[in-house]
Amino acid sequence: MEGEELVYNVRYGFIDLGQVRIKTTKKVSSGNSVSYQTIAYIDSYKKIPFVNLHAVFESTIDSMMFSHYFVGKSRDGDYWDFGRYTFDYDKKRVYMEAGGQDTIVQKRDTLTIDGSTQDGLSLFFYARDQLYSGRKQNITAVVNEKKVNTVIDFYNKRKSAEIDFIEYPVDVVGFEGTAEFTGIFGLTGDFEGWFSNDEARIPIVAKMKVILGSVTIELMEWKRAGWKPPRG
Repeated sequence: MEGEELVYNVRYGFIDLGQVRIKTTKKVSSGNSVSYQTIAYIDSYKKIPFVNLHAVFESTIDSMMFSHYFVGKSRDGDYWDFGRYTFDYDKKRVYMEAGGQDTIVQKRDTLTIDGSTQDGLSLFFYARDQLYSGRKQNITAVVNEKKVNTVIDFYNKRKSAEIDFIEYPVDVVGFEGTAEFTGIFGLTGDFEGWFSNDEARIPIVAKMKVILGSVTIELMEWKRAGWKPPRG
């Protein structure tokens, strides 16, 4: 939904590491096609020692929840690195650029793809779209300038989830999977997610492995017209 904004707290054990803010900024209609412009801000909390992570992901996604354009930026001190992908499905190619300071391209490359593909942000929306599919899927994505695989089993398990930021248990539907790559916060390997059991399919809570253990990601704020978490 255009204007949707979801904010998540990222916790490692008892330590709050940071925050992820995901927004659907614009819906674009052109002829018979519809696309959505989305953005995610990933920031560690200032109080966390030895952790200073700041990243921005932007993705243009079609109505089937596949990526057409992606740019990811991450900050190291005052310097921003970026990776930019343009998906050309007619030619079965992904054109990639990588560099720094937004405009200085230091590397160009091309990947061959077999069909519709994800990026690191569009995967979030694709999982919402497929929540009730009941299928185990192998999903191809481009992450860190490489073609990678994510396995997700949308097994339709339903339960009530209790999290810190919602006053009552939430009616959710779950899935589990494996990320065969290393992403932001060192996320890699097995994960599970629980999304709201309603039309919006808002991600409520997820548990994901990182290199040194696992993190819990919980919904803490939201803006979506007419939506509130369904009571479990």
